[in-house]
Amino acid sequence: MAMLFLVLIIITCAVLAFFVLIQNPKGGGLAGSFGGYGNQMMGAKQSTDVVEKGTWVAASVLLALTLLSFILIPHGGNNLNEKLRSQKVNTPGMQAPQQQAPPAPVQQAAPAPAPANQEAPAGGQTTPAPAPNK
Repeated sequence: MAMLFLVLIIITCAVLAFFVLIQNPKGGGLAGSFGGYGNQMMGAKQSTDVVEKGTWVAASVLLALTLLSFILIPHGGNNLNEKLRSQKVNTPGMQAPQQQAPPAPVQQAAPAPAPANQEAPAGGQTTPAPAPNK
């Protein structure tokens, strides 16, 4: 639907530009509209000229198409700008480097010495104490 409106708007712009370019200059321009031309409407003489009517029709159609495209084309969250933003955030090369804190040194608690009157575990095996960290 959006593509249809885009094509129609472009065609209407081309037609409007054609009608504007082939019009005969009526003299005065902007200064003439303040000079007392009583039979003017929005700066152009009222006449039955086909070119002038074509200009007004093309301008009206362009205005209507522009307003209708704004009203009828859905404005969901699925547009191109949001897709590009999400890709930019998810791209690893585009993210700023994050500062990482150095890991804290791991300290192991020394095992408590066994009381002197405690017997060795069954089986006669004892586990050696871990070496102290330097």
